[in-house]
Amino acid sequence: MLIRRIEKFLREHDMAATKFGRLAAHDPRFVLDLRNGRIPRSGTEQRVYGFMTQYEHRQEVRHAG
Repeated sequence: MLIRRIEKFLREHDMAATKFGRLAAHDPRFVLDLRNGRIPRSGTEQRVYGFMTQYEHRQEVRHAG
């Protein structure tokens, strides 16, 4: 489920929900709306998963290099 994955991501990266929403979905209320039952379109969901994957990869590279 997307919201669970996002909540885990937010904890792991100590990121505010509004910052995540701006970066991943261009909507600062995105996570707050998901918490209230919003169902994202499949394209938005894929873009958010892609954002998390790329962000984590950049963090790994940054810490390795």
